Amino acid sequence: MRRILGSVLVGMLAVATAACGGRQDTASTDTGGAVTCEVADATRIGIATGNATGVYFALGNAYAEQINAVGGKVQATAAETGASVQNIQQLVAGTYDVAFSLADTAADAVNGTGSFTEKQKVAALSRIHSNYTQVIVRKAAGISDVAGMKGKRVSTGSPKSGTEVIANRLLTAAGLKPDTDVQAQKLDLTKTVDGMKDGTIDALFWSGGLPTPGITDLLTTSADQVEFLDITPLLPEMQKINEVYQEGVIPAATYRTPADVKTIVVPNVLLVREDLDPDVACVLTRTLFDRKAQLEQANAAAKEITLETARQTAPVTVHRGATKALDDLGAPK
Repeated sequence: MRRILGSVLVGMLAVATAACGGRQDTASTDTGGAVTCEVADATRIGIATGNATGVYFALGNAYAEQINAVGGKVQATAAETGASVQNIQQLVAGTYDVAFSLADTAADAVNGTGSFTEKQKVAALSRIHSNYTQVIVRKAAGISDVAGMKGKRVSTGSPKSGTEVIANRLLTAAGLKPDTDVQAQKLDLTKTVDGMKDGTIDALFWSGGLPTPGITDLLTTSADQVEFLDITPLLPEMQKINEVYQEGVIPAATYRTPADVKTIVVPNVLLVREDLDPDVACVLTRTLFDRKAQLEQANAAAKEITLETARQTAPVTVHRGATKALDDLGAPK
């Protein structure tokens, strides 16, 4: 009787674990052969996004909805995560099948550098929108540049996120030691915004598309108490790490700031495992572009998703299934 009861409890635990976000994917692996872009068997995939008030989450959920709306064999579910580094780790582990990632973190992954001790076997479906590094300080904190964050309470983003990677690199570029020179608060965007509002955080780093809902909230409710920093003086040091870092501008209209804000921009990529079934990868890539208008309705950052830049994912290679879709769609090589 005890053995029977134990078996029942184990079974119940397994069901509960699956219901609470356990592995759900059934996507098969690449067995070679031609890519047809036709998926014969029902396939369920998981999409790793990011913080709930960020663009990854908004676009990831919209992307899952559009994959499901196509009505084919592939069905998708999006999940909130800590973002880039964690996404790649869980992608490789098989927890998810698709992952949003910053291009600099993806480059670290395939090169086995930065947060990764060995080369990760991932490939890209496409380059997507760009992330804008958004550095905001409380005016009362008296911070005029990143070096001025010494001794301050600074949110460097969720642990194992692309934001944390960029934040630590910017602090280092400014001559600070991220682990000791600032009071690092490793918080997601929702908690970070709350902390900025109530004064328990002096400054924040955020890497996200435009507009990021959480940043919109902060600038709407506390515009007179906070301000953006221009971090472009640190760009030369950042480009020594990775040439993917470029100068960009956050238009004043984005958050109704007094003027445009110069900043550092990083592209994003959609990643999958190297050995993902190429027909599934083909369907996912085709849906990304066929349903682009619907993604734009979820967040304006999707307007940056274009066939012209789709293959610009180096050093991450484009998955062979995605290559088939992009060839069919007429994307420049």
